[in-house]
Amino acid sequence: MKTEDRKQAIAGYKKRASVAGVFAVRCRATGEVWVGQALDLDKIQNRIWFTLRMGSHRIAELQRAWSAHGADNLSFETLERIEDEELAYVRDTQLKERVHYWRTQLNAAAV
Repeated sequence: MKTEDRKQAIAGYKKRASVAGVFAVRCRATGEVWVGQALDLDKIQNRIWFTLRMGSHRIAELQRAWSAHGADNLSFETLERIEDEELAYVRDTQLKERVHYWRTQLNAAAV
């Protein structure tokens, strides 16, 4: 790849819009559900799965479910996307409200 092409590809990647929202991680074996929020839904699953594979996830119950039942029994799903919001505090407030709503609806723990 030429240097100029590489620079354009990197610039394009940095300019892409990230989508904030609410997600759930479910354990099929136990029925447990964890709900969280992310500023970039496209990246959060990879981050969570990485920490689980390393055995270092901060939520002990989620780590135990991963260790006991394996990756095949955990699933990731997007529950809700937050539309583009230029004001960070408005977006953050919306995320907090929606996470609370989904945790209540699904009787879920935090992730």
